[in-house]
Amino acid sequence: MTDYDIRVLDDDSQHRAAHTLFRGTLHHPPAPDDRWPAVRESFEPGRVMGAFADGEMIGTVQSFSSRLAVPGGAVVQHAAVSRVGVRADWTRRGVLTALQRAQLRAMRSAGDVVSSLRASETVIYGRYGYGAATRFRYLDIDRRRAAPRTRPVGRVRFVEGEEGQRIVRELFDELGLRRAGTISRWPGWWTVNARIGSEEYVKTAVRSSGASGTSGTSGTSGASGYDGYVTFKVEPGENDPRQGKQTRLSVLDLWARDAEAWADLWLFVLGIDLVGEVSAVGRPVDEPVQWLLGDPRACRIPDEFDETWLRLLDVPAALTARTYREGEPVVIGVRDVYLPENSGSYRIAADGVTRVEGPAELVVDVDVLASAYLGDVSFSTLAATRRLDVVEPAALARADALFAVSEAPWCGTYF
Repeated sequence: MTDYDIRVLDDDSQHRAAHTLFRGTLHHPPAPDDRWPAVRESFEPGRVMGAFADGEMIGTVQSFSSRLAVPGGAVVQHAAVSRVGVRADWTRRGVLTALQRAQLRAMRSAGDVVSSLRASETVIYGRYGYGAATRFRYLDIDRRRAAPRTRPVGRVRFVEGEEGQRIVRELFDELGLRRAGTISRWPGWWTVNARIGSEEYVKTAVRSSGASGTSGTSGTSGASGYDGYVTFKVEPGENDPRQGKQTRLSVLDLWARDAEAWADLWLFVLGIDLVGEVSAVGRPVDEPVQWLLGDPRACRIPDEFDETWLRLLDVPAALTARTYREGEPVVIGVRDVYLPENSGSYRIAADGVTRVEGPAELVVDVDVLASAYLGDVSFSTLAATRRLDVVEPAALARADALFAVSEAPWCGTYF
């Protein structure tokens, strides 16, 4: 059976049923009543879909309105796809395919140029045109061994409650779309995810360049008067290391205007007393934390994972939005089963992108193009792993040169 009733869900009871179904696919119970009001606010009209069979909801998917930064500094309309799930008694019967087909078409029709998601299982989403486009890494730092080489040059102070929420949101709006791959955070994201002052041992600190710590002391500071923030959680352990459980500080969110503010925020958390280990999840793969330390071996990178799974909904618009390095042009052919209007050949050059009728030199499925789009992986690498068709071998070097970036793409926002 593949002919399912796909509907847009537009009332609170349907949203809660969809949320409960999604949580069930992750083996979690329904959201408790005291949590539901915050979750309710995260639903956006027209962006929640359900699949029905025999009068029952058997699957769901939704998205959030956002924006994505692309190489060169432009920002495009972006849909953040989340809460995707199919009931266990209906999996492998085409339910997700029906939902994806409807959602992809709806997002493109709404003007979204790209969409992205976080894949719970990485073998699922390539078939729908999503490709792994950014990565992140974990950090574990032995604070007692770290011996930072320098001290903060600015002033870092704690903020709490409503003041902290206001400052952090202002700062993120100013700083969050500077690197390719970063996305804007929609109001519902803050409602569900912000933990400033809402949980014991969760702290937020902001940085200003003035030694006095007053706001507005730096010419490069934004409206808030600060140029970066870090949110972290402390899990208390034993102060005596012989007891086996060290106090652990986990960096949850860290954004900075420039290298000086970035260094000060890391030095601040590394300087907090009675902490044995500092860890972080979801940090950029090129973040040079270990170079702040007198003992670089105190910083370990235990894991690195895929982060953004990107889908190009409007290939011509997406290719045109980003910039390219200087180099000879290349013609890339694109195949897109779910959005066939994207299929065709595109001449890509430093001065722009043109749709052409001539033969392609490289031919890719749309998920492979998405992986290369932000610059995290080269066309030569994709060709070596047999992910694309090479018609003209010399075209690989040209494509690599045009799509190259100087900074690893990264999102930094989990949803």
